[in-house]
Amino acid sequence: MKLQDLTINEFLERTYGSDPVPGGGSVSALCGSLAAALGQMVTALTIGRKKYADVEEDMLRLAPEMEEARNKFVNFIDEDAAAYQVVFDAFKLPKATDEEKAVRKEAIQKATLAAALVPLEVARTAVGIMDGIQEIAVKGNKNAITDCCVAMMCARTAAFGAILNVRINLAGLDDREVASQLEDECMALHDEAEIKEAALLNTVII
Repeated sequence: MKLQDLTINEFLERTYGSDPVPGGGSVSALCGSLAAALGQMVTALTIGRKKYADVEEDMLRLAPEMEEARNKFVNFIDEDAAAYQVVFDAFKLPKATDEEKAVRKEAIQKATLAAALVPLEVARTAVGIMDGIQEIAVKGNKNAITDCCVAMMCARTAAFGAILNVRINLAGLDDREVASQLEDECMALHDEAEIKEAALLNTVII
């Protein structure tokens, strides 16, 4: 069964159990799905309200963007776990001969890069919806402003958590040029997420 198909309690049981998946990467993706779901919820609480008729087109545009992101994040939950398994399996390959060692090393490097790229896409997607969440917060139903704030915090957590998972895999890459390029993107995404979260939270007074 896919992780995304588990009940909340089943997912939590898997998380606190002795199995390494779902781990921080899958949980980061879950945070992203919650961010998008909350953003989508606020559009639903805005659409059809006479008070917000002037922003209805904006909400109708933003709702499917949030839904698309939510679906991506849900799939990332399992993609991250699968990527971890490939790395784990690569390390278990035989290494008795020089040929086996070479095959094993190449498999580990390929798997490690793939395991870095999955959370990187989580971070990209999380940062990518933050402008939409900001717009929903500004234009959407004011009674749900705190939901937008939680959505923004979840998006930030998804981005930060995913970036940590990228970095731990980059440490194992022999290709330092690729590792450096991906680290540069991580730094940019981290800074962008931090700025965008603050832009919303610093303007909301409850």
